[in-house]
Amino acid sequence: MPPSIFLSVIIPAYNEENRLRKSLPPARDYLQRQDFAWEVIVIDDGSSDNTAGVSEDIFAESGVRVIRNPGNRGKGYSVRQGVFAARGEILLFSDADFSTPVREFTKLYSALQQGYDVAIGSRSLPDSNVTVHQAWYREGMGRLFNRLVRCLVLDGFIDTQCGFKAFRKEVALPIFSKMTIDRFSFDVEFLYIARKRGLRIKEIPVEWENVLYSRVNIVRDSARMLFDLFKIRWNNFRKSYDLP
Repeated sequence: MPPSIFLSVIIPAYNEENRLRKSLPPARDYLQRQDFAWEVIVIDDGSSDNTAGVSEDIFAESGVRVIRNPGNRGKGYSVRQGVFAARGEILLFSDADFSTPVREFTKLYSALQQGYDVAIGSRSLPDSNVTVHQAWYREGMGRLFNRLVRCLVLDGFIDTQCGFKAFRKEVALPIFSKMTIDRFSFDVEFLYIARKRGLRIKEIPVEWENVLYSRVNIVRDSARMLFDLFKIRWNNFRKSYDLP
C-alpha cells in the first residue's frame, strides 16, 4: 500500500508555461528532499499555452497531477478544485511563480503544529522579507484594498492576498464547499468563513519576491475585487455561509 500523502501543494495556473519552467524545479527539489509523502496539483485554468505539459515534464509525471478547468474560470475556482481533489493531510496553496519560496512552508506548518487551523503568509508584517517590491502604484492599490477589506468585511489581517496559505484538509473542505467567489477576492472569502466558524488563523511573516508581469489588471480586477467584498457581505446576510 502506498504511503498516505502528508502534503498537497495546490498551484492555480493560467498561461504560466514560462513561469513554471523556472518556479517548479526548485519546488520539486525541495519536496524531493523531504521525508514525507507529497503531491503537487496544478490546476490549468483554460490555458492556451503548454502549462499542463511543462508541469508534467518537470515532475516526470511523478508526484504531480494536472486538473484542467473547462475554460478560464478564475483563481478562486481553480484553488477550490485543487482542494477538493487533494489527498494530503495538509494543503498548501501557492501562486505559480512561487514569489514566496516553498521552503517557507516550514513556518506555516509550525503554526499548524501549535494548534492553529489556518496559517497565511504575509508580506507586510515587521519581520516579513520583501526582497523585490512591486511597482509603487501596485503596492498602493494593495494597501488600499486591505483597508477596504478591514473596513467592509474582515478586520485583523494585514495582508489577505499573499498567495501562500496552509491549512488542514479536514477544516478546509467545509469552508471551500461554501465559497462562491471565483477570482482574486477568494482569499478574503476563505478567511471570512474560517473566522465565522471560529477557526484559529495565524498570519506569518514570509520571504516574498515580486515577479514581473502580474496577471492582475489594476483597473478591471480592482473593480471586480471591490464588488466581491460586497458580495461576501450579501452572502453572509443571506446566511449562505452558515453551517447546515
